[in-house]
Amino acid sequence: MKHGKKYQDSAKLIDSMNLYDPDQACDLAIKTGKAKFDETVEVSVRLGVDPRHADQQVRGAVVLPHGTGKTIRVLVITKGDKAKEAEAAGADFVGAEDMIAKIQQENWFGFDVCVATPDMMGLVGRIGRVLGPKGLMPNPKSGTVTMDVTKAVHDIKAGKVEYRLDKTAIIHCPIGKVSFGVEKLNENLAVLMEAIIKAKPAAAKGTYIRSVYLSSTMGPGIRVNPLKF
Repeated sequence: MKHGKKYQDSAKLIDSMNLYDPDQACDLAIKTGKAKFDETVEVSVRLGVDPRHADQQVRGAVVLPHGTGKTIRVLVITKGDKAKEAEAAGADFVGAEDMIAKIQQENWFGFDVCVATPDMMGLVGRIGRVLGPKGLMPNPKSGTVTMDVTKAVHDIKAGKVEYRLDKTAIIHCPIGKVSFGVEKLNENLAVLMEAIIKAKPAAAKGTYIRSVYLSSTMGPGIRVNPLKF
């Protein structure tokens, strides 16, 4: 694979054989984020679990202390008083059958997170086939199926991120922007890693955190010492 000059220059700053401390890795992610836009910094964590087994799934959500730097558009599917509550909490879109129809008929996905009250899940299930592959299906484990829509909307707007194991046993999750600086990125990373460690399945055997990599959107991967978490 051919890389551009900026990427090659960034790669020279990193010793691929070294395991960096989290703060050093955050500093390098900032230095290697040389694009003209404010690059997102993402962490990739490889876990010692088998994602083929239901009892070894790792999934959850956590509110990052400094947010993600991204404006999140929230859709709440609910009715009655809960709809008014969602609007008051700052949800971008609120509705029930009308929103389901809009998604079905117009292929509309103008939102980043979908929250639903439990009584609406039968309705939401109709569009599960289109929400699921996009990672938008409400789920109790991530706090997006709840009667407390105020807390759900506030948490999401404050920087709540969902982490989920993929089929290769890796979790990919944003922890902020290059513009955040080392301290904020490091604090976000620590909170996310703590949540992932707490979510360790009882069925997991051997080393749980196999490897941790940090990278900016256009930058190379930086190996982080997993023993530092």
